[in-house]
Amino acid sequence: MPSVDHSMDDTDRELLNRIQSDFPICAHPYQAIAKDMNITEKDVLKRLDKLRTSGIIRRIGGNFVPHKLGYTSTLCAARVPEDKIDLFARTVNRYPGVTHNYLRKHDYNIWFTFISPSMEEIEKNLTQIASETGITDILNLPATKVFKIKAHFDL
Repeated sequence: MPSVDHSMDDTDRELLNRIQSDFPICAHPYQAIAKDMNITEKDVLKRLDKLRTSGIIRRIGGNFVPHKLGYTSTLCAARVPEDKIDLFARTVNRYPGVTHNYLRKHDYNIWFTFISPSMEEIEKNLTQIASETGITDILNLPATKVFKIKAHFDL
């Protein structure tokens, strides 16, 4: 497998800072970013592609506040035997409302977030996941108060 270059220069860092919290909403966002940074749109796209293929950027997309759009969200934790981790993770990842899915060193070793139009739908999906995987020890931990509003990593 070829090695991946994880090195970044100051322009890469400036670009990452720019797209995190101030992504332009316009017909040509990469062109607007390029203009603000005094580089070309082609350079912006090339740099973002390099950052994506090297694993520094996972995705570029909007973040929404679920309840303001009429949705609900929850954090789930499951106790999954080692021999079923891959099956469980693949099954959970098939659900469109799952936004994050992590393996952790804990008795409850798989943690994932679920967003859906209703808690009833989330509960129905968790029942389906349990049925498909045989994993029944799944905690549904909806938030009661949000403390963290925004994450921005100053590079």
